[in-house]
Amino acid sequence: MFEILTKEMLTPIICRMKVRAPRLAAAAQPGEFLIVRADEKGERIPLTISDFDRKEGTVTIVTQKIGASTADIIAYEAGECFADVVGPLGQPSDFVKMSPEELASQRYILIAGGLGTAPVYPQAKWLKEHGVPVDVIIGAKTKDLLIYVDEMKEVCDNLFVCTDDGSYGFKGMGTNMLEHVVAEGHSYTQAVIIGPMIMMKFTTLTCKKLGIPAIVSLNTLMVDGTGMCGACRVSVGGKTRFACVEGPEFDGYEVDFDEAMRRQGQYKAEEADVNEKHVCKIGRGK
Repeated sequence: MFEILTKEMLTPIICRMKVRAPRLAAAAQPGEFLIVRADEKGERIPLTISDFDRKEGTVTIVTQKIGASTADIIAYEAGECFADVVGPLGQPSDFVKMSPEELASQRYILIAGGLGTAPVYPQAKWLKEHGVPVDVIIGAKTKDLLIYVDEMKEVCDNLFVCTDDGSYGFKGMGTNMLEHVVAEGHSYTQAVIIGPMIMMKFTTLTCKKLGIPAIVSLNTLMVDGTGMCGACRVSVGGKTRFACVEGPEFDGYEVDFDEAMRRQGQYKAEEADVNEKHVCKIGRGK
C-alpha cells in the first residue's frame, strides 16, 4: 500500500500529495509519469511526476478534479493509502540523457500553463541542480489559479508570471509573455511547453516564429498508460506515435495538434455521464 504523507489543496480543485513510494522515487526522472489506482476497483489514472525525493523515498503528485476517478483520488487524506502507484513510466526528458558538455551549451525556457506548472517544476529543479541556465514562464487565467509560484522561484534563474486578466504579474497569455521576454534580450536554445493542448499548439507556433526549438508533453492524452488502449495515438512527423510509451514528450514542431485535440475530446460525452452519476467510493462524504 502507498501511504499519503501530506495533502494540500493548491486551489479548490487542484490537490498536491506526497506519497511514500521508495522504489519509484529511486528510479524517477523529470518528464516521466506514474499511474495511481485509488482502490482495488479504481480506474488507472496517469499523472506526471511533480517531484521526487530519493532520500526520503517519496514522490509528489498533483491532481486536478476533472472526473469521477480524480475526485476519488482527491478524497483521500494524509495517513491513508492508495491501492497502487506504478512507475516510473514513459521516457524521461531529453536533457536527462545529455552529456555534461551538451548541457553546458544549453539555455532553457520552460513554459507552463495551468496544471502544467506541476510537471515543469521537477524539470526546472533538475536543470538548476545540473548548472543549466533555466527561465520559467507560468501562465493562468487568474491569480487564484496560479500554482507553484514560490517553489519555482527557488529552482530557476528568472521566473515570469502572467495572467489572462492581469490579476497577477504580466497581463496576457504565455505566448505574449514569451515574445516580451525575448524582445527584452533573453535568448534560448530550447523551450519545453506543458499545459492545455490549445496552449501548447499556439506556444509552439510562437516558438517557431522566434526560432526556438520546442518540446511539448502530451500527457493529457494518456488513459491506461501502457499503449494497449490506443487512446494516446498521435501523429508526430507524419508517423503514429503513442504518448504513454514513446513520450510523453515530443518535438512540438512535428505534433499534429488538431488531431490530438480531436482525440482528446472523443470521450467527453461519456465522462459527463459518469460525472453526473458519480458517488465518491471512498466513503468520506465528499
